[in-house]
Amino acid sequence: MTKLIINGSKGRMGQALIAGASRLPGYQVVGAVDQGDDIRTVIAGCDAVIEFSFHEVTADVAAACAEAGKALVIGTTGHSESEKAAIRALAAKVPIVWASNYSTGVNTLFWLTRKAAEILGPSFDLEVVEMHHRLKKDAPSGTATTLLEILGDVRKVQLSEALRHGREGIVGERTASEIGIHAIRGGDVVGDHTVIFAANGERVELTHKASSRDTFANGAIRAAGWLVGKDPGIYDMQDVLGLK
Repeated sequence: MTKLIINGSKGRMGQALIAGASRLPGYQVVGAVDQGDDIRTVIAGCDAVIEFSFHEVTADVAAACAEAGKALVIGTTGHSESEKAAIRALAAKVPIVWASNYSTGVNTLFWLTRKAAEILGPSFDLEVVEMHHRLKKDAPSGTATTLLEILGDVRKVQLSEALRHGREGIVGERTASEIGIHAIRGGDVVGDHTVIFAANGERVELTHKASSRDTFANGAIRAAGWLVGKDPGIYDMQDVLGLK
C-alpha cells in the first residue's frame, strides 16, 4: 500500500487526486494538505507527496520532503527560474517526478512531437496552440511549455529568441526560426494542445484534448507508486511510462 499526502487538496486537481486514490487499488491518502496547513506535521506517515498547488509553495514542500526523506510528485506549473533551481537542488536528497502533464496521452504527444520534428525537418514552420478554462492563472500552460522545449531542442534554438507569443500589428513575414505559441482561455476547458507543422503544400497537426482531470490524477498517482524506492534525482513521466 502506497501512502500519499495530497498538497493542494482543496483545489480541482487535489479533489481529483483524492477521488482517484480511493478508486485505484494499492493507494491510500493519509494526509490532505492545503493553504494554512503545515505539511511537516503529517509528512512522517506517508511514502510520497503529490504537489498540485501554487508555484510559490513547491520549493518549501520539496524541502519538507527532503527533510523527511519522502518521494515527491510535482504537478504544479508556472515556477520562476529561481524556484526551479531551489527544487532541483533538493533532488540530490530525494526522488522527484516533475512533469508538466501526467496524462498518458499527453506524454505520447510529447514523444510524437519530437519524432515528427525530427522527421519533418526545418522546412516546416512550428506553431503551438493551447486552450484552458478561464480560471487558469499561468500562460502558456506547462504542457505547452514542454512542447516548445521539445521543438526548441530538436531545432537547436534558444526559446528566448525563437518564441513568438501571438502576433499583432505589422509584424512582417514569418521567419524560418520562430516558433509560435498561442494561449486561449475560456469556459471550463480542461486542456487542449495542438502542435502544427506547416510547409508549402501540406500540414501536419498533432492534437490532444482532455475532457476529465481524472487522466492527470491517475497518472500522478501512478507516478507516485513508481517513484517510491527510486534513487534521488529528477524523473519525468517519460521515465514512469518507459518511453525513454
